Amino acid sequence: MVAAAISANPLQLDIRSHRKCLAICFVVTILSFQYGLDYALVGGFMAMPGFLKVFGYYDEAAQKWAIDPTVQQLISSLMTIGTFVGSLSVGPFSSRFGRRQGLWTASLLNCIATAIMIGTTNLGALYFARFVLGISVGWFLTFAQVYINEAAPAHLRGISFAVYQSQLSIGSIVGAAIDYGTHTMLGKEAYRIPLAIFFVAPTIQTIAMFFFPESPRWLMTQGKDAEAESALRRLRNSNINEDEFQAEFEEIRTSTAAQANQFKGKHLWVEMWKGTNRRRSLLSVAVICFHCANVKEAFSYSTMITCMGLIGVLTSFFVVRHIDRRVILLIGVAACGLCQFAFAIAWTVAPGTAVIAKVVIAFIALFTFFYVAYAPYAWLLGGELPSNHLRAHTYGVSTALNFLGNWLGVFTAPYFINPASLGWSAKYGYIWFGSNMIVFLFTWAFMPETRDRTLEEINEIFEAKVPARKFKRYICMGTEAVRAEVIEEKNRSTSRAEKITREDA
Repeated sequence: MVAAAISANPLQLDIRSHRKCLAICFVVTILSFQYGLDYALVGGFMAMPGFLKVFGYYDEAAQKWAIDPTVQQLISSLMTIGTFVGSLSVGPFSSRFGRRQGLWTASLLNCIATAIMIGTTNLGALYFARFVLGISVGWFLTFAQVYINEAAPAHLRGISFAVYQSQLSIGSIVGAAIDYGTHTMLGKEAYRIPLAIFFVAPTIQTIAMFFFPESPRWLMTQGKDAEAESALRRLRNSNINEDEFQAEFEEIRTSTAAQANQFKGKHLWVEMWKGTNRRRSLLSVAVICFHCANVKEAFSYSTMITCMGLIGVLTSFFVVRHIDRRVILLIGVAACGLCQFAFAIAWTVAPGTAVIAKVVIAFIALFTFFYVAYAPYAWLLGGELPSNHLRAHTYGVSTALNFLGNWLGVFTAPYFINPASLGWSAKYGYIWFGSNMIVFLFTWAFMPETRDRTLEEINEIFEAKVPARKFKRYICMGTEAVRAEVIEEKNRSTSRAEKITREDA
């Protein structure tokens, strides 16, 4: 579990030597804050008189403002549909324009959608804005994670994804706090002030991206070797050992060139389902859709529960560099399933009692801790598994299916929980215990171990058709040979220089 993985990664395997790249990854992930913010803010709007006076109606019988259930469902669902559409379009856009352009375009769409939501009092315009906002969020999440996978050193990809998840949790907490601060306002400012916060993260990232390089691996897929080398230098510290840098760059160049011949003139939508790429695509889809085996929205959550999630992801910071990806997933999925099983049993034994209600809340808090602690590494694996040329296509499809699965879970949950339908209440946990056990068995049988592996090593192992259980100890002769060749050429150059110096003397 804690044994070091075999890796041809030529870089220093510490954190301090890569502070610059980690800072860049931190800024790139800031837009995951946006997703958490939206999740918390918009749910709070449904209880604000200032929002309901504009988009709801006055219920004479109840003597209070209310909102039509269909309107409420559309406000939430159109956002999800937008993320689905946005994620699916990531591959084609990215293949042509790159990762940075995708993030810039997402920021622009976000600002347009936010401006419409703040300014409109028309439901149709609000629906349109929610759909456009969904597209931008789908692009934020997908482009940012693809960029991090391709920019971060192999041994620090896990930490970078923990940062991504922590920003999402922080966004939820901030959103809930802002809603709490404005919910008593009776005018439009009650929801317009929180919505204005949507401009902050995109503005920060838009400015920052002018100073950040494009993904070197994407540049390499475009045949722009010189630009790729420059981009990689900008991602690494200026005092990096030149031998290390050249070994990493040559590994990327050689592997990407070999992949380019494989995909030249072919349709990437088709290629991702052929040969060894089919296995990689299916694994990526499966691991990212693991989240659909857990429906977080099935029960009422408080800020305390969200904070438990933040504690979970912060805890994972300290273990991700030392524990295998498979082990983290297995522990996380098993713990989530057992928590759901526990509160389902408790509710079955004594439904509706005050003591059991506290037990259910306690297990939901534990569930959130484990769920958020393992969740970022499912996303991480999903981006590590595809090849450089197919990463955006595969990751986009996987993300889209994840959002679709989450939407189906949230959409069907009320039919199981509400007393007017099946009335299962917390017994709904039995279903998610079963789904988590299926995910556990799938991970144990099919998910490969990729900790500390470079993306080029992962590509080599898949091309060699290595079984999942043998990934961890497989020695990548190809990438090792590239590194050895760089070192040998460096030694030859040094010897020639010394010989010339002696002759001149």
